[in-house]
Amino acid sequence: TGYFTIDRVKNAMSGFGTWTQSQSTDVPSGEGFGYSLKYDCTTANASLSASAFGIFQMSKLEGQMLQHLKKGTANAESLTISFWVKSSKTGTYIVELFDEDNSRFTNKSYSINSASTWEKKTITFDGDTTGAFNNDNGDSLSINFWLGAGTTFTTGSLQTTWGGNTASNRAVGQVNLADNTANEWYITGVQLEVGTS
Repeated sequence: TGYFTIDRVKNAMSGFGTWTQSQSTDVPSGEGFGYSLKYDCTTANASLSASAFGIFQMSKLEGQMLQHLKKGTANAESLTISFWVKSSKTGTYIVELFDEDNSRFTNKSYSINSASTWEKKTITFDGDTTGAFNNDNGDSLSINFWLGAGTTFTTGSLQTTWGGNTASNRAVGQVNLADNTANEWYITGVQLEVGTS
């Protein structure tokens, strides 16, 4: 379920205004990218209900493709995600790794510092020594980019280390990208690598 515009990504939203998604040719200059994914707010929601959320999600990765991460062991590997992002709305945003097999997650924040300017972000997540991924073709790992969230997801403490699924810790500090129809958000060049770089 969800809304799909380009390969291997989806959009999950509830009570988060109305959006147009498109493949855009707006990209960071000189970096070798041909396209980006664009979110354009067409109906705003400046006062989100408690359970509202907006998430851009990379395709869920199969457990059989992730065994080399050694998740659930003392030798669990770190993961580093890098991406280019641009938005008319500056502030704090949240990116999340979610373990679908064990209902565990970890989140990190990043800042969009300059409006309507491409910025590269690189974020490292520690390995998780608890909860191995299933060795099958089922969904095991999601990469979630939060775009906004109600108080159900923002009233705790941001969970920057792996832990159980406590909803209130998932998007603490996240701006509400849906608060104005002038808001846009772009992303391109997403890479997920094993290790700390």
